[in-house]
Amino acid sequence: MELSGISFAGKTGIITGGAQGIGKAIAKGFVQMGGKAVIVDINPETAAKTCEELGNAVYYTVDLGDPDEVVRMFQQIVEEQGRVEVLVNNAGIVNTSDFDKLTLAEWNRVIAVDLTAVFLTSQVLFRHMEQIGGGRIVNVASIAGKVGGGYLGTTAYAAAKAGVISLTKSIAKAGSAKNIYCNSLCPAYTKTPLVSILTGEKEKKVLEAMSLHRAAAPEEVANGVLFLASDAASFVQGENLNCDGGMLMNG
Repeated sequence: MELSGISFAGKTGIITGGAQGIGKAIAKGFVQMGGKAVIVDINPETAAKTCEELGNAVYYTVDLGDPDEVVRMFQQIVEEQGRVEVLVNNAGIVNTSDFDKLTLAEWNRVIAVDLTAVFLTSQVLFRHMEQIGGGRIVNVASIAGKVGGGYLGTTAYAAAKAGVISLTKSIAKAGSAKNIYCNSLCPAYTKTPLVSILTGEKEKKVLEAMSLHRAAAPEEVANGVLFLASDAASFVQGENLNCDGGMLMNG
């Protein structure tokens, strides 16, 4: 992966859900462009394997659904790493229950991981970035946050991602005077373990809704995230980048 003119040399970036899928592609690109990747993932075996593959990377095991653990571990990460210039909130989970069968426990778990954790991690890193003179936060949302659930993600997932898009703007407004940038990116259908539930007719329906009629590769989404995390996006603040293969354009 190569984005001309972009460098993360001397910088450290935290990538949640960085052990596989889009997160792994982001971490890989970050390291290839000179940075140190701090991978946060719930699966230590996969995270360790990814770090070994990438080289300049370390990992921490965190359950993003546990608010107390999130705050404690992210404070520990900042303390141990010393200086963190980039945060990418990429981790997410999906629940496949239909709206009328979705339980409160299922709803709460998805909201905790996909939205509340984004708030908590961003708040810890925001305070750190204030102290070091600035930084960049990139939140990976979803097209589901703009069009609702259904085949793009169930009720709780779509609601959480809509919240992430709005939260991004609030963080950006708070950070502008402090040299802290915050932007979000909305992927559509991307070939990752998270969307393995899309098969057969469901997959066909999604692909038909996209102008490009294909799924994104994780690296294609990662390119957009890495741009937003870099100094190349120096005049981009509080924005949402659609990386959707023309899905929204098609209505």
